[in-house]
Amino acid sequence: MPTLVVTEVAYLLATRLGPDPEVRFLGDLAAGAFVVEPVAVVDWLRIAELVSRYRDLPLGAVDASVITAAERLDIRDVATLDRRHFSVVRPAHVAAFHLLP
Repeated sequence: MPTLVVTEVAYLLATRLGPDPEVRFLGDLAAGAFVVEPVAVVDWLRIAELVSRYRDLPLGAVDASVITAAERLDIRDVATLDRRHFSVVRPAHVAAFHLLP
């Protein structure tokens, strides 16, 4: 998961489910349960391009960072609760993402 997603997940867990799930998530991160992908320097321009192109959604930097990392790493499967954004965006490396769950 891109590093920008970590903050969003922690926030959503804390605000919707409370501190215990957030603490478990942070513990899972510390234990290496998730691969956290840094945003590469070259990614920032692509993130900005996607935010600009899909401004009417609006597509934010976090979702754009997921798309950018998926393109760079040649990943087609994306786990998301935000099917609306990810079903509209056309990634550069495949015709469409395979959205999970």
